[in-house]
Amino acid sequence: MGVRLGRVVVISLLLSAIVVSPKAQAQVAPTNDEIRLYRGLHAAAASGDDLTIRRLLALKSNPNALDSYGRTPAHVAAHFKRRKALAALLKGGTNPNSLERDRYDIITIAAVANDPETIKVALRCGARPTNVTSRYDGTALIAASHLGHVESVRVLVDAGAPLNHINNLGWTALLEAIILGDGGARHTKVVTMLVVAGADLQIADAAGVTPLQHAQARNYTAIARILRRAGAR
Repeated sequence: MGVRLGRVVVISLLLSAIVVSPKAQAQVAPTNDEIRLYRGLHAAAASGDDLTIRRLLALKSNPNALDSYGRTPAHVAAHFKRRKALAALLKGGTNPNSLERDRYDIITIAAVANDPETIKVALRCGARPTNVTSRYDGTALIAASHLGHVESVRVLVDAGAPLNHINNLGWTALLEAIILGDGGARHTKVVTMLVVAGADLQIADAAGVTPLQHAQARNYTAIARILRRAGAR
């Protein structure tokens, strides 16, 4: 078992380096060139002009218009933390659960940016923490857990985000916090929150390696201790 586990951990580390480095292969924010071409609601969203957004919506501008990357104005507002603009768009008819070209929604965009206040705005306006997003068929909670974004994880857990969703890499939020985390204070807090919230500690990755085994193999002693005390095997 020791040799097998060691090989699996090496494969997991290689996969994490290839698949996900923080933000490197996450959402694509609008570029300066794109912003210069924006008109109407997209331009107002990028600048945070909620008054213009309300005026344009009253004139029947399309709240779900897409830019060249498939972003609605709400995606743009979320990227730039324009919360008043985002609220105006969502209240004015923008789909709060729309996915852009890479299949990210506004909650996952905010989760990756560690922007819990934007997550709260989105949730109040109908965005679902249960959305399956990204090329990895993940969730906002998985993204926030992977990055060690403590406050975003707290907001998502409180909102009922699915604790045990398994993405197409075979990882839950708990597994990502360990496999792709650094074992430090932030990821330890994330693991603690997931454990307290009731995440299933025995869900293993696609190779059958459990969260506790991953933590032990990486010498994440604090995380391993938390998992063992909670009954992980």
